[in-house]
Amino acid sequence: MARKCVVCGKGPMAGNLVSHSHRLTRRRFNANVQKVRAIIDGSPKNVYVCAKCLKANKVTRVV
Repeated sequence: MARKCVVCGKGPMAGNLVSHSHRLTRRRFNANVQKVRAIIDGSPKNVYVCAKCLKANKVTRVV
């Protein structure tokens, strides 16, 4: 399973590492996803949610 936000679908993105001499090599930008226990479809589940969705209260956390 990929580390992807279940609320907004945000996942890893690709880009370039740029050295001082401007040589480009591919790299990966991982989304800031946290494993939280949240209510999904009426029942608590362990899911990955990005930090932006957590801060915006788009998911109901179970403590």
